[in-house]
Amino acid sequence: MIITKTQEGNSLTVALEGRMDTNSAPQLKEALEEEMASITELVIDLKKLAYTSSAGLRVLLSAQKTMNIKGGMAIRNVSEEIMEIFDMVGFTGLLNIEE
Repeated sequence: MIITKTQEGNSLTVALEGRMDTNSAPQLKEALEEEMASITELVIDLKKLAYTSSAGLRVLLSAQKTMNIKGGMAIRNVSEEIMEIFDMVGFTGLLNIEE
């Protein structure tokens, strides 16, 4: 998985490309933890994410919980395939998904 971070002031955008699975989810967790102390807004762009496993879902949920306290988080550009996964596991009500 390729992780691209863009920070502007207190806002961080993280674009994900490829597959987020047991091997790559820890990379995202580490990348987010490095930046979370200095941000109040997090945007995760899933436009180029092809797949996510439960490991990736855990990272997204953890980030959402942290950012709910610090400011806010939005998930953007969710493909139909990823949205189906979110729906199946009940994450559409837990994550702030923007159309």
